[in-house]
Amino acid sequence: MNQETLLITVLAVLAAVAVAGIGWVLAGMKKSPADKRMARLSTGAGRTKRTAHDLETESGNRRKHVEDTLSELDRRQKEEKAKLTLRLRLDRAGLETEEKTFYILSVVFGVFVVGISFLFGMPPAAALLGGFAAGFGLPRWVINFLITRRQNAFTAEFANAVDVIVRGIKSGLPVNDCLRIVATESAEPVRGEFAELVESLKLGISMDQALTRIFERMPLAEVNFFMIVMVIQQQTGGNLSEALGNLSKVLRDRKKMRGKIQAMSQEAKSSAAIIGALPPGVMAMITMTSPEYMSLLYTTTTGTAIIIGGLLWMFTGVLVMRKMINFQF
Repeated sequence: MNQETLLITVLAVLAAVAVAGIGWVLAGMKKSPADKRMARLSTGAGRTKRTAHDLETESGNRRKHVEDTLSELDRRQKEEKAKLTLRLRLDRAGLETEEKTFYILSVVFGVFVVGISFLFGMPPAAALLGGFAAGFGLPRWVINFLITRRQNAFTAEFANAVDVIVRGIKSGLPVNDCLRIVATESAEPVRGEFAELVESLKLGISMDQALTRIFERMPLAEVNFFMIVMVIQQQTGGNLSEALGNLSKVLRDRKKMRGKIQAMSQEAKSSAAIIGALPPGVMAMITMTSPEYMSLLYTTTTGTAIIIGGLLWMFTGVLVMRKMINFQF
């Protein structure tokens, strides 16, 4: 083999080695399908981890916001309970009477009872006690009775009003239009309260403040639930129709439970009413049949003391029986 042939052979081998090296490098740069799939999985896992972290952060922020909202509502409700005025009590009873008129009527009624007591020959102490009870206690008892009756009527109709709002939202109506429908189509006192809500929203008052005003006039757990749902949905978002639907179910379950409790406690209430009415009933019958026998009870100091002591003991017994049959749930 001559020198020229040897040189050509060496160059050919070097060229072959160079081509093989370039091919190996290019083959290494190309990823196999498995490698590509593993790379995609690694990228997806990283993205999933970031998404889960973002969702967890968002959920934590939302939970903190809800807790802050509930704390603010609870603080505001405690402040409103601390400043319960006569005007607010009259509003809760649905009365348009002014405070001055209420005080004047109470004093006039108390003086009238004192005058009637003196005409029938009752002792001054008993007459003054009866006038105080008639002028101070009886009007406030009437207001409490009207408040309770109005709140019971509101509770009985409120679940239907929430259902109207749910159906309106599912049909595509705005929330304000649904509230307006309740303010025009529902029965009292729900209609009046929602009419006040709609008017407040028209004046530019926020939903939170308007619902707080309703809760001031109607301090019920049902109204508190409704206010919490509306405020949280407005501030944090969410499916309002689903939340109100669940609230409507809760309200109806509470109403059903209240009916069961009333039915189960009716026997105790009847017994308490009979026991409470028995002493004054027997006293009235003896007075009508034998007035001379009972006259000492009304005309002597000892009899007056016995009447006052009996009234105090009767009042204490009524409070104890009421506490026993008044179930909170």
